[in-house]
Amino acid sequence: MSGGRALALLATLYLSQGLPFGFFTLAVPAVLREQGQSLEVVGLSSALALPWALKFLWSPAVDRFGRRKDWIVPLQLLTVVVLLGLAWVNPGPGEALRGAGWLAAGMVLASVLAATQDIATDGLAVRILAPEQRGWGNGIQVAGYRLGMILGGSAILVLFARVGWPWAFGAMAAALVALTLPVWRYAEPPPQPVDASPIDLLGTLRSVGPAWCAVLVTYKLGEAAAGAMLRPLLVDRGWSLDALGGLLGVGGSTAGLVGALIGGALAGRHRRWALVGCAGVQCLAVAGQGLAAEVGGLVPAVLVEHVASGMATASLFTAMMDRCRRRLEATDYTLQASLVVIASGVGASLSGASAARLGYAGHFGLCAVACAAAAAMAWWATTRAEGA
Repeated sequence: MSGGRALALLATLYLSQGLPFGFFTLAVPAVLREQGQSLEVVGLSSALALPWALKFLWSPAVDRFGRRKDWIVPLQLLTVVVLLGLAWVNPGPGEALRGAGWLAAGMVLASVLAATQDIATDGLAVRILAPEQRGWGNGIQVAGYRLGMILGGSAILVLFARVGWPWAFGAMAAALVALTLPVWRYAEPPPQPVDASPIDLLGTLRSVGPAWCAVLVTYKLGEAAAGAMLRPLLVDRGWSLDALGGLLGVGGSTAGLVGALIGGALAGRHRRWALVGCAGVQCLAVAGQGLAAEVGGLVPAVLVEHVASGMATASLFTAMMDRCRRRLEATDYTLQASLVVIASGVGASLSGASAARLGYAGHFGLCAVACAAAAAMAWWATTRAEGA
């Protein structure tokens, strides 16, 4: 498969993940609140991150049974069925209990399906991308997902406002059907026998080594802790929800998309320098947010940080691909990604206590220190690997 066709295929797959997830996490909370739901119900969207953190538990099954395509196509079609079912759910005040319950169940189910599709897609990406293509491949991965988030969180929300809930979900379902066609037509080679079991997750940890595990845990922790306090900071500075959604949902996601392409291009040229350099840029961007919290200029600081975050993410994902074993790509990549997600979740969960005690400027300063430590850890781990 040519490099261009491989990148195009992966773009459709990651776009198909971001589209419903963007709608569920960015648009649905606003819709539910507008329709009179409680903040407790609105907060249900936070549960969508759980399958993405735990997906490593069933990732060996994707390596062991069938081709990647044999997983991706049914999973995306099942997601279409879930979306069509949710089109007839009424989450408004009159049906608060029943409607919100069905919506929550559908959202979690769609998240499980998307997380499992991501296991197969990541494994496929590692397999079909040559090492020199992986930088651009991961740039496309992050950019495609962020574009899906933009469309799901903004364009579908506009569609909802004009034509209503059923048509918005119907449009997402139709888009997913169209995005499934390229992988359905893809002639994937037959799978080779592989012995992948849950026990092999320990083999993944042994394969990548403790130094690289330390990089995975620290690389996005500081940035995640900073990002978790960004919305409260903007609200406290008097931003309306509409303005906040425009800055973070459209502006931030677009900036992250650009950053992902830059980071992918850099990683394609030199893995080590891209990994360490993008972590350094991320450190400076987070520190810039802390400065902006005190002296002003939050808009450019936020956009620069999203560019830096996209650069760092694409660079890290490229390095993760290089550490996957042949025929165990899904297991190895997914466990690495789950370590990043879990560490980011810990950082985000502790961010409120940090900001309450240190203030916003002090909190972002602490997060910048964590980002600097991650850059140093990446330098040490890659130096150690090259010297081994």
